[in-house]
Amino acid sequence: MAQKLIQAQTQQQVQQQRLSQQQMLQVKLLEMPLAELEQNVLTELDDNPALEEKRDDIESPDEESGGESDDDFGSDDEQYEEKTEREEREEALDNALESLGSDDELPSPDMHMGTARNPDADYEEIVWGDTKSFYDKLKEQMGVLHLTDEQSEVMEYLIGTLDNDGLLRKSLDDIADELAIYHNIDVTVDFVEDMLRMLQTFDPAGIGARSLQECLLLQIARRSDSRLKELMQAVIADHFEEFTRKHWDKITQSLQLNDEQASFVRKEIRKLNPKPGAALGETMGRNTQQITPDFIVDTDDEGYVSFTISRGRIPDLKVSPLFNDMVVNYRSNRHNMNRQEKEALLFAKEKVEKAQGFIDAVKQRRHTLFVTMKAIIDWQKKFFQEGDEADLRPMILKDIAEKTGLDISTISRVSNSKYAQTRWGTFPLRFFFTDSYVTEDGTEMSTRRIKLALKEVIEKEDKQKPLSDDALTSEMKKRGYPIARRTVAKYREQLGIPVARLRRI
Repeated sequence: MAQKLIQAQTQQQVQQQRLSQQQMLQVKLLEMPLAELEQNVLTELDDNPALEEKRDDIESPDEESGGESDDDFGSDDEQYEEKTEREEREEALDNALESLGSDDELPSPDMHMGTARNPDADYEEIVWGDTKSFYDKLKEQMGVLHLTDEQSEVMEYLIGTLDNDGLLRKSLDDIADELAIYHNIDVTVDFVEDMLRMLQTFDPAGIGARSLQECLLLQIARRSDSRLKELMQAVIADHFEEFTRKHWDKITQSLQLNDEQASFVRKEIRKLNPKPGAALGETMGRNTQQITPDFIVDTDDEGYVSFTISRGRIPDLKVSPLFNDMVVNYRSNRHNMNRQEKEALLFAKEKVEKAQGFIDAVKQRRHTLFVTMKAIIDWQKKFFQEGDEADLRPMILKDIAEKTGLDISTISRVSNSKYAQTRWGTFPLRFFFTDSYVTEDGTEMSTRRIKLALKEVIEKEDKQKPLSDDALTSEMKKRGYPIARRTVAKYREQLGIPVARLRRI
């Protein structure tokens, strides 16, 4: 029987979101804390001869500061959206380059631009010892690995996503999406998981875990093979629910252990670190970084709250007049230009566009910081007036995103690495975000306020007869916080407070 070879062709349409170079630059600058941005601006001034420092112009205060009035937004938006001059220049350049085919770049002229320093900057520079951070220590461990550029980028993103405990709270699906959307890195979830597995081999043991269970198992896995190791793995892997509820009688019975063996296993498990990132910070200087506040929040005696975006040592920027003059001269004589002159014009066009793009990105960063901080102050106004942590209202990223019209990921980037200097101290922006707890009667309460109340109850208890979680639940209800016993236990653990029998003196 004759066989027929059939060739089929299928067509599949895949829609992917890609960011432009300008959008990627804006995201990059937005993520930077002020100290890093200062260095980035200096580097750009050195690298791009078309970018210069603006010296004698007076800056509009509306772009950098804001109060409680909505009028502040008007002038800020007008300045931000004014781009007529740039558009005219780009049109002229495009007309001059209609017949140009070469894309060669000429060597940069030897033009070193100085930078202005502001000795009177109204902010406190807080230095906490060592300049090497938690993340720097992890990145150092990357150096012993032979990673591709793509692997390095994904690894660095994973490191930057770890929380204060050194754990990964985001799903791998979300991370893969963020890499594709915001960094133009198109990788599979499996690829991200492979890089995570590699990260989990870093020190200290447990780093990069996605849960407490995984964190403990990673630490146990590094122990030498022994009967004790097998028992510890069995407890955490197969009896984790009983372990969390401290039902050691059930664990002992299931694993057929005697009292001495069970006691020894429990003792060894208690030596494990549920927060490897915090331990790394204590021993290696995670929190010994230089902090420069991005916002200066001022509260007067009458309760009026205003703020200023700290410029640090960043000068005002402009496009070099020299390069603009080159464009004007070439534009008027474009019909008589030779090949070398056209190449010079192409070089000028590239540098001018890059300079203007950088200036626009810096302006957009300030604009985004402005509207975000104003929304946070409006939401948490009572805290900024009184300084009482209990006055913090429930507020999540989505709330500020809806209030500002910005994307949730943008709000996340702003809050993740920025600090605000207030009358009551200097706080990371994430400090002002707090989840809510809804009681059975529908009342919404700030989880932070509940935790503060719980901490106060425990501090005032009789240390000879500490309150059980059930007793704490009853006491909290008396104080107007009708939360469940399991919620009390959860918040107690988050506060780092042990169970009643371990609090007894």
